[in-house]
Amino acid sequence: MGSTSHDVDALAPGTHTFTVDGVRQVYHVAGSGPVCVAHSGGPGIEWAYLRTPGLEEHFTMVYVEPVGTGASGRLDTVDDYRLVTYVRFLDAVIAHLGEPRVYLLGHSYGGFVIQRYTLDHPDRVAGLALYDTSTVTGADFWAEAMANLAAYPQRHPDRPEAAEIPAAFAQIGAATDDESLGSALRAALPVYFADFWGRQAEFVPFQAAVRISAAPAGAQDPTPFDVRDRLAEITAPAVVIVGAYDFICGPRYAEELHAGLKDSRLVVLERSGHFAHVEQPTEFTEAVAELLKR
Repeated sequence: MGSTSHDVDALAPGTHTFTVDGVRQVYHVAGSGPVCVAHSGGPGIEWAYLRTPGLEEHFTMVYVEPVGTGASGRLDTVDDYRLVTYVRFLDAVIAHLGEPRVYLLGHSYGGFVIQRYTLDHPDRVAGLALYDTSTVTGADFWAEAMANLAAYPQRHPDRPEAAEIPAAFAQIGAATDDESLGSALRAALPVYFADFWGRQAEFVPFQAAVRISAAPAGAQDPTPFDVRDRLAEITAPAVVIVGAYDFICGPRYAEELHAGLKDSRLVVLERSGHFAHVEQPTEFTEAVAELLKR
């Protein structure tokens, strides 16, 4: 893999750019302490939603802009966006940083990326924070998520807006460009929270700022994600963090992850959905930072 540095110091605070096989790769550095590389979800959601100031007090946080999102370069076709591609670009970022081992934080789809990366490069990983993610996807996974989505209005019978959320979520699948996809995701975003309506003023700025790129979001990886039979190979210390109200990667999947890992701690955040770093930032930060004691 070819990569060309454009930086004197790959871990200096700020925005960094280098190339991977001719494709621009951007990442952002903030904070101090051991290096923790954070990979956002989606695929296709831009990195900024995952920024967690609390973690920057414990780690030198490296927020990757995944290929196809934000200021990072685009691939030739939608079919080029595969899990193996994200793993390859993550490997290039970690090599570029020059650290022998790093901590990894993966949210949702980013959790798939860091699980696969750790299986491929176990010697490079000091610890993992597997955040609202799963060991497996497929028909059962999506059926459960859609059932939870359909039940969402009944969880908030006093909010007429809640009844509109399933239809808003359906528009995500119909969107074909960044603008329409972003609008659909932002409209559906309340379902991702434990109590969006009760804390609406607090969460609206986050909702308004979320950005997603259509090409990676629309990619269909022909290889189903399933690492259940290989989890025991991961020996690095891990923390599995899940929001009790996460409709898509809920506690059942976190428990499976926790049970399959050799050295894992499970943290269920009772007042969170899919965005615990925003809903319960103090508890989320404590859960990740505990990795430093192990």
